[in-house]
Amino acid sequence: MSDDESYELLGFDNMLLPVGNLDEAVGFYERAGFPVAFRLDEAGIALLKVGKETPGVLLRLDEELSRRAPVWASPRVWLEVRDARAVAGVLAAAGIEALDAPFRGATGWTVEFADPWGNVIGLTDYSKRPELSRQA
Repeated sequence: MSDDESYELLGFDNMLLPVGNLDEAVGFYERAGFPVAFRLDEAGIALLKVGKETPGVLLRLDEELSRRAPVWASPRVWLEVRDARAVAGVLAAAGIEALDAPFRGATGWTVEFADPWGNVIGLTDYSKRPELSRQA
């Protein structure tokens, strides 16, 4: 690593997720509670808001994916929510199946789901460590 001050990680820009159909992906994530910040169909992208932060989840059309999972291992993206167990109920009511029942982690509860292309999203709360939460 460099000691150069110009090389400092300042935070996240956007988290990019490849999808096979932009309309279907936007609809899926809207049902999951992600508001759309903007959509540029001509570029094959849509940005989903995450809290009050400017960066978000960027959906990028990759027509080769169709409705199959990517051939590479999918990372798990976890985002903070107020109450992951309540969110699990909201997801179920929207027809989005959790990968497992909400489970307890180091900071609190987490529920994970996958989109039709295999991208995994975890929604986690800080009920066990509220001092680390953005809400603290």
